[in-house]
Amino acid sequence: MSGDGDTAPRVVEDYRGVIQILSDGTIVRSDPADLRPPERFPDVPGVQWEDVVYDAAHGLKLRVYRSAAAGDAGKLPVLVYFHSGGFCLGTFEQPNFHTGCLRLASELPAVVLSADYRLGPEHRLPAAIDDAAAALSWLRGQAALGAGPPHPWLAESADFTKVYVAGESSGANMSHHVAVRRGSGQLSLDPLHVAGHVLLTPFFGGAERTAAEAEPPAGAPFTPEMSDTLWRLSLPAGATRDHPAANPFGPDSPCLEPVAFPPVLVVSAGRDILHERALRYAARLERGWGSPWSSPSSRGRSTRSFPVSRGARAPAS
Repeated sequence: MSGDGDTAPRVVEDYRGVIQILSDGTIVRSDPADLRPPERFPDVPGVQWEDVVYDAAHGLKLRVYRSAAAGDAGKLPVLVYFHSGGFCLGTFEQPNFHTGCLRLASELPAVVLSADYRLGPEHRLPAAIDDAAAALSWLRGQAALGAGPPHPWLAESADFTKVYVAGESSGANMSHHVAVRRGSGQLSLDPLHVAGHVLLTPFFGGAERTAAEAEPPAGAPFTPEMSDTLWRLSLPAGATRDHPAANPFGPDSPCLEPVAFPPVLVVSAGRDILHERALRYAARLERGWGSPWSSPSSRGRSTRSFPVSRGARAPAS
């Protein structure tokens, strides 16, 4: 008879077969290719890109994009972008994220920085938020006189007085937390000037269900169960969805009234289960966080993929 010690580890947490935690604590990752958009993404001619290390201690890189003609255009705004993936999946190398940033650099135009960050469950929150702050601190070092030679593309093309911090889903959550750290004085970015934040379908949570989470729209591809699993994989062990990293309005979340927010653009999708949370967030901005804001909504569409990375088409109405 086999003893208990011979029992094979069992799966105790599973996100769509791509990330599994076993009963012995082992984390198993499979190829996430089946979760990626199936369409092919064309290259965008005329855009240069290069990978740069921004945090050597953690082996983290960001990808710098600029138009090949940027040198003739004078100084350009800087867009810092954090990809989606529920804090557990994704990399700036994914074709949809890469192509989206190529198009942004070409069509805005702007100097675009797309940053990788540590993922759960191997690196639980606030690791990703710390990495977002580190990426901006790296950019601050590029702008600061006497901090060493900047990347030549940034020295030539970046307008450090016009920096925008954008993100999709978990990346939008990170953009919010960077705004809080900067606006509360925890993160000094001078001489950078953050002119605004862009939150695309932000990934926020809460222990109490919203109406859309309690009764998801028919055919919604992102379900409450999927959201719950990602939070369990990314939040500190034992934390609930009211953890400050997930819920800006949770019982343990800091008061945001005194935080100086720059202008914020919040974009939500009408059939996304997190749509109501995005609207609540935008409403709180309007009521008293001291930030001009705008909140377009993609009515009748459920999406959790950066629109620009899907061919730069505006969301359907």
